[in-house]
Amino acid sequence: MVAAVLVLDALLHVYWMTGRTWPARDVSTLSRGLLNADVPFTPRVLAPLVLALAGAGATVLAQADVILSGLPGWLPLAGTFVVAAGVGVRALAGVAWALGMGAERGSTFYRLNLVLYTPLCLVLVAATAVVAVN
Repeated sequence: MVAAVLVLDALLHVYWMTGRTWPARDVSTLSRGLLNADVPFTPRVLAPLVLALAGAGATVLAQADVILSGLPGWLPLAGTFVVAAGVGVRALAGVAWALGMGAERGSTFYRLNLVLYTPLCLVLVAATAVVAVN
């Protein structure tokens, strides 16, 4: 489940690299809804995110012994803890935004953060921890 969410997120970023902006009407609206800031959705910005998300998904799959079973055991384990930490940082930031720190309560970002982004990150942290310890 963790890898599926990360890879789906990577694929969304690939889609946005093509210049399309679904589910928003334009890049500015997309950026404000996803990030609460105006950020360009260019390959230079998005390609590193695609690689990081795909790599994170692969790392979790390696820890679950689904792929790359020949790696030394500590490597996917350490990587999985890094993934959990990264998602955990996003979850903590999401809690701060949900409390109104740095996000307007009436904004699309605020609502999406409250009902989608932060809960998903909290679930991903827990699920990634389960993968790490099993």
